[in-house]
Amino acid sequence: MKNAAEEVLSCGRTVHVPGGARDAAELPWNAHPVFAGVALKHLVRGADTEGAISCHLVRVAPGKSLKSHIHDGQWELHEVVAGSGEAGVGASRVAYLPGVSAVIPKGVVHEVTAGDEGLTLFAKFFPALL
Repeated sequence: MKNAAEEVLSCGRTVHVPGGARDAAELPWNAHPVFAGVALKHLVRGADTEGAISCHLVRVAPGKSLKSHIHDGQWELHEVVAGSGEAGVGASRVAYLPGVSAVIPKGVVHEVTAGDEGLTLFAKFFPALL
């Protein structure tokens, strides 16, 4: 059985970047270097956009978290693709459900915790994170 993120990618989504295209379903999941239970699929890297933007699928296992952290140099946009959870953005709490988006300004402390079925985000960083 596919998880929610794999289900989203099973439609054969192609990512077009300057210089070519890539099949998102074929890109590997990478363990987050800091947060256990979090995996990243790098759809668009800074090298693709002269550092302007990067885009990543973020899969958070049930009950796991991207604990409180900050991006001093990037704005971040989350779009909830599947699952549920909650985000803390500064002093605000945001219920994360499919269809919800959240803008996180650079320099603002934030965290994301997945609910019982896990959580998949489409995260974009301006300028690029990677």
